[in-house]
Amino acid sequence: MTFLEAHRIVSAFAGGEALPFLLAMSGTGDALQMFLRAAAATRGRSASVRTLPFNTLAQALLEPPRPDEREVFLLLPWDFVPEADWRSGLPPEPPDADAIRTHAMAVADRLSKRPRARVLYVPAAMPPIFPDAAANRSLAAWTATLAWSTGAEILAAEAFSLESYLSNGGPVAGAQLGAVAEAVVAQAAAQVPEPYKVLVTDLDNVMWHGVIGEDGIEGTHCAPEGIGFCFFLYQTLLARLRREGTLLAAVSRNDPDLARAPFRAGRTLLVEADFVCIAASYQAKSAQIADIASRLNLGLDSFVFVDDNPIELAEVGAQLPAVHLVRFADTDAGLPRLFGELSALFVRPAVTDEDRQRTELYRRRLAGVAPSTARGADLTAFLRELEMTLTIHDRSSGDRARAVQLINKTNQFNLNGHRVADEDVGAMLAAGGRLYSASVSDRHGTHGEVFACLIDAEDVIRSLVMSCRVFQRRIEHAFLLWLAAQPAPPRALAFVETPRNEPIRQFLIDGAFTSNGDGPVAFDAGAFLRAHASDLDLFTVAEPATR
Repeated sequence: MTFLEAHRIVSAFAGGEALPFLLAMSGTGDALQMFLRAAAATRGRSASVRTLPFNTLAQALLEPPRPDEREVFLLLPWDFVPEADWRSGLPPEPPDADAIRTHAMAVADRLSKRPRARVLYVPAAMPPIFPDAAANRSLAAWTATLAWSTGAEILAAEAFSLESYLSNGGPVAGAQLGAVAEAVVAQAAAQVPEPYKVLVTDLDNVMWHGVIGEDGIEGTHCAPEGIGFCFFLYQTLLARLRREGTLLAAVSRNDPDLARAPFRAGRTLLVEADFVCIAASYQAKSAQIADIASRLNLGLDSFVFVDDNPIELAEVGAQLPAVHLVRFADTDAGLPRLFGELSALFVRPAVTDEDRQRTELYRRRLAGVAPSTARGADLTAFLRELEMTLTIHDRSSGDRARAVQLINKTNQFNLNGHRVADEDVGAMLAAGGRLYSASVSDRHGTHGEVFACLIDAEDVIRSLVMSCRVFQRRIEHAFLLWLAAQPAPPRALAFVETPRNEPIRQFLIDGAFTSNGDGPVAFDAGAFLRAHASDLDLFTVAEPATR
């Protein structure tokens, strides 16, 4: 695509939905502007591009992203290794190789903490900053591998023009402007996929080098050196994912005490508390994963399983086709592929306090789950022993971020699957609606805000959701009992069946709800109170302060 062709495209497809994004790159992006607008116009979008002043990319990585724009980083080797910037000239003395790598990894770490950012990398030729040619080649390859580990899309080396970069600060070759613009806009316009929730990892030769049952604790290695280095790096990735809200679990065909031994001996970066569950038995791994999913009350389609053994992966794939399978890296050179794949599967648009606390919340939930032998039995006595407290929050005014987040992320116990914009919730509340949430705690600790209910001015429940981590505790009954006893109880619920909300459909089979199959489900508050009053005995209910 030439400049004239780009201009004609922009003129012909003017307008369209706005596509705001930041193009962060080394050098100026002026020459790209027309091509970016043209690439967006062919998608029916109107590009609104913000660029960075020259030589400020490093500073931009230290600032928080803007919530209203997507970030696309178009990176070159010297964004990781400043000593290799052609415009700075060769350093007077050969730089310290270890310091270079430390700085580069810090840049990659800052990129990893911007989950909505998209990265493009141009493996441009680097100047010889070391006297040894082999050391320069090694650094170039290592830098490209590091960029790949951030999930970067690797562009052609020909996309860089040294002549252009030196003359006007624009690093993109004129003949490549169209191709680069297409790649940038494709990344800016790409939808952020819904992240998976649980990463289940094998242990032997995945979390550490060695087989604990054969090699013993001393024969396992996961330190940042030698044969253990890649396993240490894998654990650092898992640690980051856990901090961002991913649930970690482990499975092993082994004795439980052996599987946990390296963690308890302090040989691993991760500790047992980083996992919601470490399952070890001589059952098939598919059976172990299915049991974890059942205990966490999460769908298998939210699970990713990592193993080095293709037979184990095949077994899980045959029995649990909904689980996403990932093969562990065969060699150190395979780490960028592994890191990129896992980072993409668990990317999160934003990380909340709830996300950071998710592992501990689910560990508490497991502590409050009845043992498998109690399934199908009357759990009333078990639930009473949990000493649960249900705290109702009136979110009709003030902070409602968590309640809206719950409505928009919950799938199973969800009245209709409708997602709501914060401004639409605000309009409904301004018209006389109500928004409540509820948090739950028990003798094991707090589970946070796990329930949300949005009611319109006509007393119809428009959204009713509950986090799956607190299923089977009768929280939905306790909340509806509280709501039914209020001066203006709801008269109906806007139920819509979805492929995922079978739990709430089962809840609405109760005799207090009636439906003719078309339209809202009628709610008889009095009948519900009479039928389920005893469920309130399982809770201490803390009501909201009067507004």
